[in-house]
Amino acid sequence: MEKLKNKVALVTGAGSGIGASIAKLFALQGAQVLLTDVNEEGGHKVLDEIKSEGGTAAFFKADVSKAEDAKASVEKAKTLFGALHIACNNAGISGASAPIGEIEIEDWEKVIGVNLNGVFYGMRYQIPAMLEAGGGAIVNIASILSQVGFKGSAAYVTAKHGVVGLTKNAGLEYGAQGIRVNAVGPAFIKTPLLEDNLDEDTMKMLEGLHSVGRMGQPDEVAHLVLWLSSDDASFANATYYPLDGGYLAQ
Repeated sequence: MEKLKNKVALVTGAGSGIGASIAKLFALQGAQVLLTDVNEEGGHKVLDEIKSEGGTAAFFKADVSKAEDAKASVEKAKTLFGALHIACNNAGISGASAPIGEIEIEDWEKVIGVNLNGVFYGMRYQIPAMLEAGGGAIVNIASILSQVGFKGSAAYVTAKHGVVGLTKNAGLEYGAQGIRVNAVGPAFIKTPLLEDNLDEDTMKMLEGLHSVGRMGQPDEVAHLVLWLSSDDASFANATYYPLDGGYLAQ
């Protein structure tokens, strides 16, 4: 049975990694999916993969750190598919590594702009569209670093803590109106975001931080997001769900 049949979903950062896996799983489960990303090549690649499997989707180039792009993304989903029922605010960047006293202001602003402001802008326009549709579900991709610190990553840690706060507030404000809002906190997931920026020794070190002895896979995150986006999770609201391979237990 298709869990998202007759639903319209929007996934940000859908051109690679976790976002790509979420978009493909949503489509496989019957949703009409609008993929957004700043990476046109990656977005169209994922779109082609979805269509080759018989799914219904479209790609729209958008920068989540721009409020006007968030608004345009929602309008595009409504124009193409008639409504908006599900949104996954996934787009994120890691940012440059530096201690707080040495962070370049531009680096701080860029990470906050994408990872925190981007989630707010998304919900700002997704929520009214969902109210029009009679309800919906929003899943924000946070991080294990929504709960703990990590040296050299103050902007990322701050933004992801903020995502959990936004999620809880949105769920409290709109739960009674039929919109559930939850956050997923992945640990280190084997995606291009890590593989393109870290050497082999660092990757092995990160693997050892998880009690299961490995990093997670994008599909593992996607299945939790699917559950939270579906009617199966009808009582789940305003909550943070870690998916961390035991990272936070240590």
